Amino acid sequence: MRFISAEQCRPVVTHRLAFEAIKAALVATASPASTLFPVVIGHGSEPGTRFTVKSATQSVNVPLTGLKVGTYWPKNSEHGLPRHNSYILLLDDDTGALNAVLEGGQVNAFRTAAADAVAAHYLARPDASRLVLFGAGHQAKYEAEALLERFPITDVLIVNRDRQKAEALCDALAEKGVNAGVSDAETACRTADIIVTVTGSTTPLFQAEWVKPGTHIASMGSDARGKQELPPALFARARLFADLPEQSRTLGEFQHAPRVSEHDDESITAIGNVIIGNAFGRRGPEEITIFDSSGVALQDLFIAAAILNALDNAGA
Repeated sequence: MRFISAEQCRPVVTHRLAFEAIKAALVATASPASTLFPVVIGHGSEPGTRFTVKSATQSVNVPLTGLKVGTYWPKNSEHGLPRHNSYILLLDDDTGALNAVLEGGQVNAFRTAAADAVAAHYLARPDASRLVLFGAGHQAKYEAEALLERFPITDVLIVNRDRQKAEALCDALAEKGVNAGVSDAETACRTADIIVTVTGSTTPLFQAEWVKPGTHIASMGSDARGKQELPPALFARARLFADLPEQSRTLGEFQHAPRVSEHDDESITAIGNVIIGNAFGRRGPEEITIFDSSGVALQDLFIAAAILNALDNAGA
């Protein structure tokens, strides 16, 4: 059994590697050759802690079977430790033996941002130049970097309750040659080409009428019952996409979307079907598109396999 530490992952995990791995994972997610198992959500003895277990198997090309344990311990910051961490376990598909464990805190940040970037590649206008970020925490920087590699973004506006954190993110983006600034929600939304929400919010972050035609929105923070980042009134004006529509209905942003019947998921398109050409992505410059990423285990398995392959090729 191999244990790959965060330090070992760091030299090989990049936004480019993550993009290709997650693109393949999203295709596999839409395939009948994949199975995603129910998500387990738990917590520690301290109130406010949380862990999730997501697992899957797939046999589209090379079989992959395993799981990810994601943790959130908010008081870790008081001790100089990251609040978020994750561990990816890859099993031998023939024997069930534990093949590898990857310490995936930073890997998870790349993986999450890559899902945003892959979806935006198919759903955002290719000339998108103004990005708006709701949230200035650890993940926000990765979201911005992944999109900067794919779009001609010149301006980034950051909306965040903690102005000091927002300004720190502005400084980090300015080092990459981007014009970044802090903004209020309405001003930011009315000028945005791409809006990314990466918060733990349980109420909408902006109003639907502030979003202009042609905008692409990605909700990256809604991954549990009760979380909410977007105004439901916006859904009627937009086309809806998700990494896994049925999970988005229960854990993701679209738990707040109206539905015709209990089993109605037809209004939400799996982004994997767009990638392989079985569904339309953006159909015109005025269309509003929304992508909800609640996260699926196949994304973790694919990026873990890509990291192991990169390490093997590097002789590490």
